[in-house]
Amino acid sequence: MATPQRLSSSLKGLVSTVLEMAQLRLELFSIEAQEEVLRVGALLVYGAVAVVFLSLGVVLLALLITVALWDAHRLLPLGIFTALFLGAGGIAAVLARGRVRSGTRLFSASVEELKQDRESLRAAREDA
Repeated sequence: MATPQRLSSSLKGLVSTVLEMAQLRLELFSIEAQEEVLRVGALLVYGAVAVVFLSLGVVLLALLITVALWDAHRLLPLGIFTALFLGAGGIAAVLARGRVRSGTRLFSASVEELKQDRESLRAAREDA
């Protein structure tokens, strides 16, 4: 039979291990959250810059072609560019919707570690 002092020592060790595991998981969670914030921030900045410059370039190209064809066909380039811009916008909207619906793997490492912890605790409990 285990002495009370030995049982108390074992219980303290178990609590210490559980707290250490929880601390490690929270640290991993925090690191993943910080990485995701940085990734999304960089993505937003690069995306915004790309959209501004590409939009400006496409509008100037459309203006250049429209002015070049002004004497012969005034409405044809305007109609073509309107259709192209609306088509590209529609395709981009569909792709964005698909990305939103596909979800994210945010905190997947934390979830996987917690699953492994649960399995190891279950195995230890079955062995006892």
